[in-house]
Amino acid sequence: MTAVLIILAAIVLLVIGYVTYGSWLAKQWGIDPSRKTPAVEMEDGVDYVAAKPAVLMGHHFSSIAGAGPINGPIQASVFGWLPVFLWCVIGGIFFGGLQDFGSLFASVRNEGKSVGEIIKTSMGDRAKKLFILFALLVLIMVIASFVNVVAGTFASQATGFTTGDAVTGNETTAMVSVLFIVLAIIYGMLTNKAGLKTLPATIIGIVGIVAAIVIGLNCGMAMSRTTWIVLIGVYIAVASLIPVWIMLQPRDYLSSFLLYAMMAVAVVGIVFSAFTGDKTATFELPAFTGWSTSLGGLFPALFITVACGACSGFHSLISTGTSSKQLASEKDAKAIGYGSMLIESALGVVSLIAVGMVFKRYTDGEFGSPAVAFATGIASMFSLDTASHVYNVVYTLLTLAVSVFALTSLDTGTRLSRFMFTELFLKEGEATWKDATGARKFLAHPLTGTVFMVVVGCLLGGMSLTAIWGLFGAANQLLAGLALMAVAAWLGNIGKNNKMFYIPTVFMLIATLTFLVIRIKALCTSCFGGAAAWGDWFMLVIAVAMVVLAIFLIIEGVGTFSKQLKKEKSKA
Repeated sequence: MTAVLIILAAIVLLVIGYVTYGSWLAKQWGIDPSRKTPAVEMEDGVDYVAAKPAVLMGHHFSSIAGAGPINGPIQASVFGWLPVFLWCVIGGIFFGGLQDFGSLFASVRNEGKSVGEIIKTSMGDRAKKLFILFALLVLIMVIASFVNVVAGTFASQATGFTTGDAVTGNETTAMVSVLFIVLAIIYGMLTNKAGLKTLPATIIGIVGIVAAIVIGLNCGMAMSRTTWIVLIGVYIAVASLIPVWIMLQPRDYLSSFLLYAMMAVAVVGIVFSAFTGDKTATFELPAFTGWSTSLGGLFPALFITVACGACSGFHSLISTGTSSKQLASEKDAKAIGYGSMLIESALGVVSLIAVGMVFKRYTDGEFGSPAVAFATGIASMFSLDTASHVYNVVYTLLTLAVSVFALTSLDTGTRLSRFMFTELFLKEGEATWKDATGARKFLAHPLTGTVFMVVVGCLLGGMSLTAIWGLFGAANQLLAGLALMAVAAWLGNIGKNNKMFYIPTVFMLIATLTFLVIRIKALCTSCFGGAAAWGDWFMLVIAVAMVVLAIFLIIEGVGTFSKQLKKEKSKA
């Protein structure tokens, strides 16, 4: 019954937060449904394409979710369910939702431009360059991390196609993921070229999802890890360059139904297990285990580890990189920007409950990854018999869903890289790469940035550097603090209320910088003590670079806020 009370409390609090705080933010900033959005005014058929609210919600939610709200809360569960629950709910309402909604709104009011360009308008060109460099560093780690995860999930010892009982879980996941890509292209053609309405197209899409899963369970695609890395690299490069209506919008929209279904199955499992006695798993996670665990001290480790379940800098890049270019009306900004984050917080709580059902097995190291613990925990809510049909169906569907979302975040991240790489080399007055001259024109070309980011990301991902994951968490949360600061500075410049950003910004910056300083100290001890592998040196260089870039950006931000305060006092 503890699990039921936890999920009910989370849903009630998050709904209250959406209705009250979310609406207040919209009023403070002046959301205007009558105002034309960049997707309408600047439609180009490639990046600026107005989407139906449900379609854009699917893209945005699928892209920000990925595997983050599953991995983070499960890893942080070693602190107990209460700290993770509180941070998912409080963080989602007052930190993550604020950042996502604010970033989306700021970008929509700035021609759909990225956080870097928004920083330029309020903090100057130097701050813009520093932020883009930091963001590209984060995106390289995103690409490397997810390439590593996806290729590992797809890899098989065999080659070609497998059928019947010979199909392995990896081969099934690979087949379904490939079929999803084909299905997305068909959906995009039906809705954008054949003129089919959203509802009938969605029905066809859902039927296609079921068919893809059935085919995947009976016919697998088998290739080596290296081959998959190459194919994934080609896919994400192409996906980042083609019009969003062909791949990005339909793929993420259809993928979102898997995520909604996954959450629905989890909630049903939580309720079901509360009334079935010893036939299903019971919630065994303590409320609080202590101030210090294997992850380190509760501060700052909890707030870095939970990540996407409460607040994530990656979300700000999606809000300003793709979603703002597809928003058809400002009236949908609250639901897509703020609402999606709160749904993700709910998923974080669901993940916490899932690991709570198998907590002893998780701490004993039985599961190879948090995703496996998540699928096992929820499947165990329906049956403890691992050989039962119900257990295996639930487990397989959940594993497939997590894998599909990892690939979704990967192709969205690559498109974001293309935008920001181009912006890095454009000068004042240059709207696109075509306006640049000389070497800058080559560097700003969409293909240049795409190839560079994909090649570097795939090479790092191919090395299976587990170190990347640890750095990604800190970089992601530090990016959140910088994005909060950027939106606050922009709001202050246009005379809007930005006071609600102060505490979240300061807290996220202090927490992440503290975490990185602790990490750098440990890495220095290892590296200069002669016991370090080259991966430790890699982490040390990246960690120091992030701290230096962040400090310079914070200095720029403090200067901007100081000027704004002086301006306010002079008016008083």
